[in-house]
Amino acid sequence: MSKEKLYMVKNDDGKYWDFDSAGFWRRELPGCFATTSKGRAEIVAHDKGGHIVTLIEEPEKVVLTKEQAEIVEEAHIDVYPATYIVCNTGDDEELLMNAYVNGYTVESEKKYNVKVPYAEGWHFQKYSSESKLGARNNWRPFPAKDIDVNMSKELFQFTESEIEYYDLQDCEKKEVTDDED
Repeated sequence: MSKEKLYMVKNDDGKYWDFDSAGFWRRELPGCFATTSKGRAEIVAHDKGGHIVTLIEEPEKVVLTKEQAEIVEEAHIDVYPATYIVCNTGDDEELLMNAYVNGYTVESEKKYNVKVPYAEGWHFQKYSSESKLGARNNWRPFPAKDIDVNMSKELFQFTESEIEYYDLQDCEKKEVTDDED
C-alpha cells in the first residue's frame, strides 16, 4: 500500500518555501508549504536555494497482547533487541519487530456479563462493599437480579481469567462492548 508523500523546501535560515506565493515564508499565516511533486520541490531547491524535506505519516501502532508488549519492553532494554525478540517469540516475530520500531498499544482485555443458569434476568456479580456479602459468600461472585443503575457496572463484568478462576465457564456469557458502558 503506497501512500503519497509531501515535499517541502527549507532554506538555511529555517524558512519554508511557500508554493502559493513563490517565496520563502515571511507571513504569520502559513500558505502552501508542501507539494506532492518531488520534481517541483527539486527545482525550487536548486533555483532558490535550500533543501528538500520529505514529510511522512507516523506509522500506525501495532496492537499487542499484554504478553507480547512485555517482550517488546524487554527488547528495549536488551543489548541486542532483535535477537531478544527472535529468541522469545514464535510466529509473532514480524509483528513484534514492527511494534518495536513503530510503537504499539496493548489490547484491552475482553469483559463479559455472566448469566446465572436457569434464572431469567439474573447475572453474577463480584463482591463489593455495596453487596455486603463478602466473607459470608467466601468472597466469590453471587447471583444478583439484573444490573442496578445505582451500582457500578464493573461489578458485573468478568474477564476470561476471572470466569475460569470462579469456575463460571459453563455459564452463558455476553461480551460487554464499549457502547454499553
